[in-house]
Formats: sequence, structure tokens, C-alpha cells
Amino acid sequence: MDGNVAYVINTLYALFAFVLIIFMVPGFAMLEAGIVRTKNVTSVLTMNTMIYAFASTGFLLVGYNIAFGDFGSETMSKWAFLLFQMAFVGKVVNIMSGGVSERAKIVPLTFFTVIMSTILYPLVVNWSWGQDMLADTALDLNMYDLAGSTVIHSTGGWALLAAILIIGARRGRYPKEGGVRVIPASNIPLLTLGAFLLWIGWFGFNGGSVGNFSSPQSADAVALTILNTNTAGLIGAIVAGGLMLAKYKKLDITMILNGALGGLVAVTAGPDLYSIYQPILVGGIGGALVVFAVPFFDKLKLDDPVGALSVHLVNGIWGTLAVGIFTDKLFIDQLKGVVVIGVFAFVSSYVVLYILNKIVPLRAKNDEELEGLDVNECGVEAYPEFKRAF
Repeated sequence: MDGNVAYVINTLYALFAFVLIIFMVPGFAMLEAGIVRTKNVTSVLTMNTMIYAFASTGFLLVGYNIAFGDFGSETMSKWAFLLFQMAFVGKVVNIMSGGVSERAKIVPLTFFTVIMSTILYPLVVNWSWGQDMLADTALDLNMYDLAGSTVIHSTGGWALLAAILIIGARRGRYPKEGGVRVIPASNIPLLTLGAFLLWIGWFGFNGGSVGNFSSPQSADAVALTILNTNTAGLIGAIVAGGLMLAKYKKLDITMILNGALGGLVAVTAGPDLYSIYQPILVGGIGGALVVFAVPFFDKLKLDDPVGALSVHLVNGIWGTLAVGIFTDKLFIDQLKGVVVIGVFAFVSSYVVLYILNKIVPLRAKNDEELEGLDVNECGVEAYPEFKRAF
């Protein structure tokens, strides 16, 4: 194919993938809006908007240069490559923000978004996809991670774990007498819409990461990647639903959707390497891990309203290791990548959040949390005609 035509096709495909990934912005927003109580809906929508704006701008102005330097792409417009990479950065903080919703304040989380998008996440990208400042050192990473099971999902999950340890659980979530207080989702249709928007966005997330669409071979690779991505989501949902039915005699839609998302996270590291059958195992195990991880984190009193630790952290780790199990990539390289990035992401996030918390408290006051963050943080209630649930 003529080089100019290939350049244009690849540019168009990167821009199309960028748009699909941006569908994940309303995906996270709607999922979180459906999970939280009505008194906190506006605050999570505002936080998601702030994340998209500040994370994208921070990466544009500072983070991209740390991650990639002057590197662009010879096969497409450098502006399309920049946009595609910029679409990823907000997802790292989206993972974290949902897990601390209903008690975390918007302004300090926005400060953390700026630091994550300009320094922490770009360093992780540098070591894995970018300039590789760790080259020729003992920490040099040879991990294969096509679209970010570790680079994006685990990084966001480790940041969330750090935030939960600092902020604590929602008021009344773990009563003194023991057990776990169930806080039901406020809007199941919104939650479902958000999950499916994320699912659709994943096709750009993984498919666009192949990086080329201008030859029959690359088109086949993209198609296989998207097929395997979808398969893992399907099987994750089926396995999660089946386990919930077996354990509790109930089909919990929130767990089924999180099972699908867990499968999608798990396959993200290597969907271009798998046969059409391997994602059945990868996604199925991902869905099962979600079902078992959610109550495990509750036992540890790690309050995560959206199940992000189970979906993104646990399955980010599993998905990266799975590449070393089901393909010819070395397991030790995959494990090393998980450990190095995990240690950096958790420690750096904890230090930054700890310092931020001393300057601008991350957590809302008890009376503010009781009344709802919509009133205290935003001054706008999502459902003003409803009686707020305390």
C-alpha cells in the first residue's frame, strides 16, 4: 500500500480509537452515579469531569514528554498518537476516584490527578511503553502489556489502595458490632449503562493499541484483539453470574457487570497474542476473581463502593501474569513488571496522598458526609425532589 494512504488510514483509526476510549469517561461517570447514594451523585459526576479535564491537560503539557520525549509515530500523525495516549491517562485516576467515592473531597483529588498525570503515570509509561529510562539497569522491564492491565489498571488500583488506607471507610459501612452494612446502589439502569459504555470503550482501548490498521495483517490483528477482548468480557459476566447464583441463589446484576469488567481488564495485557479460545480462560478466571475478591476486601475493611480493587487491581495483576502463562512471553518478565510497577505506584501514591491529606484533607467531615457531598461540595443536588438517604 502507498505510504501516504497507510499513514492516513492509521491516523483515522487512531482518532476513531481515541473517540471510543473517551466513551469510557461517561462510562465511569454513569457507573459511579448508579452505585452511590442519590445525595452523592453530582459530586461523582463533577469529579469525573475534573479528572478528564485536568488529567488530559496535565499529560498534554508535561506528562507526554516524560513518557515519550520527542517520540511520536512514523506510521500516523504525531497528533493522533498524542491524542490516543492522552485518552488513557484519566482512566488511572477514574479507577481510584470511584473507590473512594461518597467520602473523598473533590479539590484534593483534583490535585492528585494533576500529579498522577504529569509525573507518576508518565514514569510508569516511560518504563513500559515509552523512552525506557530503566534500560540497561537491573530494573529494566521486558513485561508485555499491550494496553495496560498493569500500566493502567493495576497502577490505578494501587493508587486506590493507598487512598483507602489513608481516607478510611464510609461512615457506618463497618459497624462496631461487626459485619458489613449493605449500601445499595441508587440507580441500576445508570450503572448498567456505564458498564456497557466502558465495554464499548474497551474496543478502542485494546484494538487501538495494536497501532496499525493499514495492511491485511494488521487489520487481522486488530480484529482478533477486539474479538478476544469481547470474549473475555462475555465469559467474565457468565462466570460471575453463575457463581453468584451458586453461592447466593441470586443473579446480582452489579456483580455480573463487574465480572464482565474484570474479564476485560484481565485480557487487556495480551489480547493480540491469544487464540480465540484462551480469552475464555483468562476472562472466566477474571470474573471469578471479582466474585471472591469483593468480600475479601470487605473482610479487610477496605471500603470500595464500585469494586475497583477487585476489578482493576486484582485482574490487572492476573491479566499481566496470564500472558506469561498462555503465550511464549516469559512469566518472570511479567511478574517483574507487576512487582516493580506495583511497588512504585503504591508507594508514590501513598506518599503524595499522605502529604496532600496534611495540606488539604482528603476526607469530608462527618456531618458533610451525612448530608451528602452534592450539597457541600457542589451546591447542586442530582435529585433535589428525592428524600436523601442517610
